[in-house]
Amino acid sequence: MMRTYLTTMFNTKGARPSDVVERLQMIGFKPTTGNYDFVYEWDKSATIEDTIYFADKIHEVLKDMGVMFRMETDTDSD
Repeated sequence: MMRTYLTTMFNTKGARPSDVVERLQMIGFKPTTGNYDFVYEWDKSATIEDTIYFADKIHEVLKDMGVMFRMETDTDSD
């Protein structure tokens, strides 16, 4: 299964974390615990182009919210 993991960094002059969570959930992310803040489970094997498009989508969703993010897409062996 392909998963994209997201780590976020908030700014006190930006949006509230609860608002960020709501926005990310709108595009399919689920909050998680551990090394990452959110996870997105792909319903197919993602290509590099898919992940770049998705990064653009994340960027648009978080625009003007004062949030920095780091994403990592990987294949998990379940």
